[in-house]
Amino acid sequence: MTAVRLPNTSENQTLVAEALRDGKLVAFPTDTVYGLAASITDTDALRRIYHVKVRSISKALVLMVSDPSQLDLIVKNVTPAAKALVEAYWPGALTVIFQKADHIPKEASPLETVGVRIPDHPLVISLLQETGPLAVTSANLSGLENASNADQVFEMLGEKIDYILDGGETPSSQASTVVDCSLPTPKILREGPITEADIQKVIASVK
Repeated sequence: MTAVRLPNTSENQTLVAEALRDGKLVAFPTDTVYGLAASITDTDALRRIYHVKVRSISKALVLMVSDPSQLDLIVKNVTPAAKALVEAYWPGALTVIFQKADHIPKEASPLETVGVRIPDHPLVISLLQETGPLAVTSANLSGLENASNADQVFEMLGEKIDYILDGGETPSSQASTVVDCSLPTPKILREGPITEADIQKVIASVK
């Protein structure tokens, strides 16, 4: 199997949306790095993501949504701090960790929590509007550098996945900032394009 490379157009987004519903794995550009996605309802496809990336099954995937209103479908307990961060930085390079809803499969997250993000990329949001929430991780082999273009995705995963939407170079090679809002006090787990100072300023505004 060799991944089919497609220009990142609205027509091809419709094509890969159907492929995702059929259990295929699709890589696409985001506002940070290229992501690798599967349907959150297809446990076989979710397990396959771990296999092709050589990724530890102890690490959760991120759920991407097209609108904050979808949070209630996939998480529990959106705290005031989480709501403020979402309002400030979505769509954008911020992953917020919540307590996951009971129906989210362990193949998407083996933990009691799950990270959620809306990427600041109109074509990806359009894709998510067609598919609903997707489970996504960086489109690279675990331990290697993130992919910022389709050539790098193909080099690492081209013989293992189904489709690559080629949107050219991503604006950043840096993964998103991660804030754990499942805790009583939010905690920054990874600083990315949105700085710790930016996050703390928003959190302080709701105290």
